[in-house]
Amino acid sequence: MALNETQPPTIDRIPVNMTVNGRTVTDNVPPHLSLLDFLRDWLGLKGAKRSCDLQVCGACTVLVDGKAVSSCTLLAFEARNAQVTTIEGLAQDGELHPIQQSFIDNAAFQCGFCTPGMIMAAKSLLDQNPHPTNEEIRAYMKGNICRCTGYKKIVEAIEGAASRAVL
Repeated sequence: MALNETQPPTIDRIPVNMTVNGRTVTDNVPPHLSLLDFLRDWLGLKGAKRSCDLQVCGACTVLVDGKAVSSCTLLAFEARNAQVTTIEGLAQDGELHPIQQSFIDNAAFQCGFCTPGMIMAAKSLLDQNPHPTNEEIRAYMKGNICRCTGYKKIVEAIEGAASRAVL
């Protein structure tokens, strides 16, 4: 459904109003609609990926009010009045976010499936702790799974982004 084609409220729909990547979004959604499905299918933001649907892999990680969340298990209506940031919202004025650039600079991806979730989790970590230790990075990122086992490069990319200190 296009962003401007809102569905009329009914008993089986819940009004939602949130800010997604700086843009106000208002609609009426089914109560069972996950935030992941709302972002991907209703708003066309395909960066967050569906994988486990159980909140264990991190592929669907987005930021809700600055905190990393698994969008596959958060219902869209639970994000009412929240600020939601997806991977598509990190780059500004055509410039990649320092974390995105560090992932490129450090070749921190192989197939790329996990990369958006990894970057969003890393953003949450670095927003909370701009200079984490290697051990703190590994502990924080344990909820994000890389099927290609590229963890060493991912940790190096997060360390590299932290060293830029302009997050």
